[in-house]
Amino acid sequence: MTQNLGDLRLFIEAASLGSLSAAGRKMGLSPAASSARLVKLEASLNTRLFERTTRRLRLTAEGAMYLAHCQQALDALDDAQAALQAGRSAVSGKLRIAATSDFGRNVLQGWLEEFNRLHPQITLALILGDAVANLLQDDLDLAIRFGVPQNSSMVARPLAFNRRVLCASPAYVAAQGMPEHPDDLHRFRCIVLFSASGMANEWRFERDGKVASFVVPAAGARETNDGAVARAWAIGGHGIAMKSIWDIGADLQAGRLQVLMPEWRTPDAPVHAFYQRTRYMAPRVRALLDFLVERFAQAGTELEALLRRHG
Repeated sequence: MTQNLGDLRLFIEAASLGSLSAAGRKMGLSPAASSARLVKLEASLNTRLFERTTRRLRLTAEGAMYLAHCQQALDALDDAQAALQAGRSAVSGKLRIAATSDFGRNVLQGWLEEFNRLHPQITLALILGDAVANLLQDDLDLAIRFGVPQNSSMVARPLAFNRRVLCASPAYVAAQGMPEHPDDLHRFRCIVLFSASGMANEWRFERDGKVASFVVPAAGARETNDGAVARAWAIGGHGIAMKSIWDIGADLQAGRLQVLMPEWRTPDAPVHAFYQRTRYMAPRVRALLDFLVERFAQAGTELEALLRRHG
């Protein structure tokens, strides 16, 4: 059944504000009219969208799923109206982007500021974290992630090459020595990431067709669920970390970190932009994707040169 756009906007506002009466006031509706509209919407869907308490509305699981779809649909309508009013070149609205903590702070934040100067009518929301984001549930337009795509329900657009390298501070290497083979790593303190799926403590390598791996013992490792913390620990001389070249490029350039065992390559983990599989792409998302492709190409050339200098 086709829903009334006013009812959908009321639903979205109520979810955002946590209050049906506040949403109604914002839209110029009385509490009774707001309640009647929500009851009608739930009846038409045969689904309960909110759990109601005396203090606050709370979305049900079905309501949260419906909210993400409604927001996407209304954003598309708003974009279409803006394009008609301002021309096809208009780029405006809110962009919600997710990225890993280190890359988001060290690289993407500056790029987004540059993008925003080119398109001042864009409002940015940058969500950082090393957990894999759910584009639909988290209401995201774009997620930047390293590695091979696992979820075929999303579009994964390749943006750039990426290598993960072992790294440590020069002070740590001076004090503890330099590993030459993966088997040597058991003598060193390592820094590993963990997530809800477990510890990322199996490090795999390849050299001249030979494959080797090292499982970091949990007992002797420093652990964190934040890539930025792992990088800071490595810079601070607390051990060896496995990091993306995109995260530590500036540290290598400045001499804060150095690459270890460069002749042992790790599996490639290309950078991808993930977005919803839909026929419609908002002009602001398309503009950002085009911008990122250009920036990754420029920065990737510099990183490749940096890797060559470091072995």
